[in-house]
Amino acid sequence: MTIRVLIADDQVMIRDGLAALLSSDPEIEVIGQAGNGLEAVAMARELDPDVIVMDIRMPEMDGLAATAELVGEPPGDDVDPAGIRPKVLVLTTFDLDEYVYEALGSGASGFLLKDASAADLVNGVRVVAAGDALLAPSITRRLIGDFARRRRHQRPSPGATSSLTPRELDVLRLIARGLSNAEIAAELVLAEQTVKTHVGHVLTKLALRDRTQAVVYAYENGLVGG
Repeated sequence: MTIRVLIADDQVMIRDGLAALLSSDPEIEVIGQAGNGLEAVAMARELDPDVIVMDIRMPEMDGLAATAELVGEPPGDDVDPAGIRPKVLVLTTFDLDEYVYEALGSGASGFLLKDASAADLVNGVRVVAAGDALLAPSITRRLIGDFARRRRHQRPSPGATSSLTPRELDVLRLIARGLSNAEIAAELVLAEQTVKTHVGHVLTKLALRDRTQAVVYAYENGLVGG
């Protein structure tokens, strides 16, 4: 299936460059470009992209607010009635850790450094679209762990993990370690399709949107260390 992508960045040259890189992949279609968060929200609701490549610092509305607007809250009666929301791939840099924390809280599904290679960009869009693995370099995993530890004291554990089977707990812990389905299957000596089924059960039982939320949940509830 073709992955439909919307690019949001306030610099025209960067937008055009990202569009050219992504369009070079036959399975990715760039369906629009937005120059700020307000445009990104409006175009996303009109064009229904699968993935939004979202810059953080933009005029009018920044990428964090736009992400929260699109995926952070349940859709209203007049927006996205099917409840299918785009995945957001946030563009960030190492020196913007606080923005990464806010992006996690806003509902972003993945993170990519602006100096990433073309191959990393294409792979990042694919990974986020599939919801198949946490898109993050090792430092971003550490940021997620720190983010979760910061938030852990702010609210009591929901205790929802009691609904998970022991095997589903194993799968959740391995998701939090950044393992793909194939790697989890090898670790637990299971068929990859069985792992996919377990992952689906975990997300459904814990009311989580994707694997990135599962990672944060695991850290918040002490299921995995830093």
